[in-house]
Amino acid sequence: MWRVLSPLRTLAAIVACAALTSACGVPPELRDPPGDVVPSPKTEAPVTPLPSHSSQATPTPSPTRSGFPEEAAVSCGGRPTGAQVIAALRRSSGLLPSGVNATVRAGDPQCAGTWQYAVVLIPNSDPLIVVTRGQSGSLTVVTAGTDVCSIPVRTEAPAGIRTLACDAAGPV
Repeated sequence: MWRVLSPLRTLAAIVACAALTSACGVPPELRDPPGDVVPSPKTEAPVTPLPSHSSQATPTPSPTRSGFPEEAAVSCGGRPTGAQVIAALRRSSGLLPSGVNATVRAGDPQCAGTWQYAVVLIPNSDPLIVVTRGQSGSLTVVTAGTDVCSIPVRTEAPAGIRTLACDAAGPV
């Protein structure tokens, strides 16, 4: 009798764990408050065009002491560089071994506040989206993968990064 109950208990534990982890949904702090709230139309972040081949460069907002403006992601303008994002990825996540050739997509990284968003291109592989935070010389990887709309990104990231990571439509 005990041998029959043991697999059943194991199965019940697996089903319970799966049910708990699959129904996460929207975190409470991001839900609309109860009551008669009139929904407002969702606005999209302004699209920043990639630089053209003309000699006139688009100015990049300079970071303030606390970082870039938070409401929309803009080009980081080399603060940090794509190489610094790749170095942070190699140091902290184990997702990008040192022998693998990788480049950051043109126009990236994008910055908002003290957070960065970049798409890392790896030959013969899907693009890797990376969200980091911190100053140029000391970036910390928040998350990396093909879907980076994680709880820390949804609850802590500035609006500009959250828009890129969570609201982007279609493939990278």
